Formats: sequence, C-alpha cells, structure tokens
Amino acid sequence: MINRTKIVFIGASSMSFGLNMLRDIFSSDELRGSTLTLVGRNAEMLGKMTELAKLLNAKSGAGLIIEQTTDRRAAFDGAGFVVNAAAIDRNRLWKLDWEVPRKYGIRHTLGENGGPGGLMFTLRTLPLVFDFVREMQEHCPQALFLNFSNPENRIILALGKYSPIRALGLCHGIFMGQGDVARIMGLPYEQVEVWGAGLNHSQCLLQIRHRVTGEDLYPLLRAKEKGFDPLFAPLTRRLFRAFGYWMTCSDEHLGEYLAYGWEAGEHGYDFAADERGRVEFGTTLDRVLAGAAVPPDWLRPSGERGAAAIGGILHNKKRLLESGIVFNRGAIPNLPADAAVEVPVLADAAGIHPVSLGPLPDPIAKLLHTQVSVQQLAVEAAVHASKEIALQALLIDPVVDSASAAVALLDELWEVNRPYIRACV
Repeated sequence: MINRTKIVFIGASSMSFGLNMLRDIFSSDELRGSTLTLVGRNAEMLGKMTELAKLLNAKSGAGLIIEQTTDRRAAFDGAGFVVNAAAIDRNRLWKLDWEVPRKYGIRHTLGENGGPGGLMFTLRTLPLVFDFVREMQEHCPQALFLNFSNPENRIILALGKYSPIRALGLCHGIFMGQGDVARIMGLPYEQVEVWGAGLNHSQCLLQIRHRVTGEDLYPLLRAKEKGFDPLFAPLTRRLFRAFGYWMTCSDEHLGEYLAYGWEAGEHGYDFAADERGRVEFGTTLDRVLAGAAVPPDWLRPSGERGAAAIGGILHNKKRLLESGIVFNRGAIPNLPADAAVEVPVLADAAGIHPVSLGPLPDPIAKLLHTQVSVQQLAVEAAVHASKEIALQALLIDPVVDSASAAVALLDELWEVNRPYIRACV
C-alpha cells in the first residue's frame, strides 16, 4: 500500500522558502502519488510557481499531483500537512521595523525576531496565522502545521497556548551553527555532528562530536577558536568564552535577543541584496518556463527539513530531525513549560515528538529566560491586540534601553501596522 497525503503550501511564491520547499518535495521518493496544492494571493506569481512545480515534478519523476488556488479554505479540505511561508508586505514593513527604532536611539541588529522589530512582526503576523489554523480546525483538524515564517518562536508559542492544531517550526539555524564550528576547527562540515537545544536563533550546542568516531570536539573548538580570524562571529565567540558553549546561529540573529548585540554590527538586513535576488530569481524563472535549462541546484534538496518531516510521519519512519521549534512542555526542563523551544524532534506516524537533551547549563538557561518572558508578553499583546501589553513587552526587552523611546516607536509603528493588528482569540 502506498501512503499518500495532501500538502497545502501557503506562500508558495516566497522567494526565501518557496523554491526550497519545491526542491525538497520533488527530491523525495516518499511523497509519490500525493497532492501538492499551492496557495497564494498573487495570481501571476502563483501561476509561475505552479508551472515550475509541474516542470520539476516531471523532470524528477516525483509523481505528485500539482494543484493551485487562491482560495485557501478550499485548499485545506482533506489536507494532511499545511506548510506556511507567508509574510505580510515583508520588506516594506521590515524596513520600518528597522529604521523607526533607530530614529529613537534604539541600537539593534536585525529587527525581525527580537527587539521592537520582533514585536511588530508578532503583532501583524499572528492574526494571519490564526486565520490559517481556524480554517484548518474546520477543514483539516488533524493536519500538521509546518511553519517556516518568522518570528518562529512566537508563532509556535502562540499556537501551543491558544490552538489545538499541531504545529512544528523549522529553521536551518542549527546547520549554520554546525558550519561555523566546522569552519573554525578546519574540519569538513559532514564530519561534524551537533546537538543543540534552546530558543530559535539561540540554541546552545550541548554536544559537538565527530560524526564517525564520536569524539568530543569541544576541546578542539576551544583550542582553534583562540587563534581564528577575530572578525568572524565576534559576538558568538564572546559568549562562547564567557559561557563555555557555542550558540547558534549567527551574530545578527543571536544579537536580536541581547542588549549588547549591536556591538557586533548594526548594519541590519541587506534589503538591496534581497531585492536584487528577487529580480534575479524572477528572471531565471521566466527563462526556465520559456524552455531554458533548469539550474542543477533546483533539482537537488535544499537542506531544509520540511519534506523530511512529512515523509517521516507519512511512512512512520521514526525519523530524527536535527531541530524543530515546539511548545516546551518539559523538553527543556529548566525553561518554562509554556515557552517555545528548539530541540531535536522525532517524526513518525503519531506525529512530532520532542527529544529532550536534559536541562541547559544553568547560566545559559538564565540567559534565555529573559527572552522567553519577552516572547510571552509579545504573544499576549498580539493575541489580544493590546497596545498596553505591547508596551510592557518593549519595556522588559533588553534591546530597549529607553522608556520614552519605547513609547514613541510603539506609537509610530502601531499606526503603520494598524491594518493588520486584531485580536486572535
């Protein structure tokens, strides 16, 4: 018997995750006969991504049934998995999340998952996500919601507290951390195995081992790091020297959660490069759909783990995924049970099972506790559309060092985001 399912992909035209998800689905031999339904609001781009999906399906011999629709509710009927890569007016609003706090003197690194920017992302994103899961409750209540959109930790936290829909967040940050430590040690990436637990974009690598011999590589990392290029990951390395553990996944992401994160750079996201990338992708896509050769990378897995999670569940593989964002419930015993955490997870026919690596080192847990509290208040602000709670979230955020700035930036950004802010429950 061949197991089949229906996968609904919301935000299929996403440049960040749309192509990657298609690459992974069509590189898998576990989804043959299943249905992939692409959902998007931009009918033109949705049509192009659907053409691309059909082309990759044919070239890979993956054997999926490809559908497209702008009607999300209809797409959800009978779905086994819903993949979310949607964002609201991503670059325009993100630029304001970055620029407005700086105008009022707030120094931050990225403005996406922490600080004032993380709060605004939360306020405008959660109402949309709750629209999705309410419709899932009606049309596919047993489906798994696979989230790729930021702010990951806050989305999973909100769903864990306020929705019966099963949810898993996925991020490649653990692999970025693996690559960084491999680079410092001078070892091939494939020879390094890491085990991490913590928050999304702030995982503690509890173990770093040689994948073949099992040797503990932390002594080698400590020795090699001392003489490595001082310009590489200075913030992460400062924490490494202070706490004794490597934290994922980059200075700019990790720095979003820290009062001193800006010390490693305040350049923010490269919006110009992002826009150039979108233009280049659109040009390449048009050429491919007109008959040009498909870029070889488009026919290979991306390294994201969405398709692996789906295959593990669909075929009861008991598949270990290196990392997933889940509602805690004791997976990290010395972080609050009602936090969202990132830990290894097992995927099988019963769903997603967090793998506990035990408690975090006490200083690391205390470092992360502050951010857990910020995320909890931000979620409450978004769920209840409360400007009062939003201000409270800012005033406990270590990135915010001025109460008057917090009030001023919230007033300005609240008005910008007012069309998207509404109570979720």
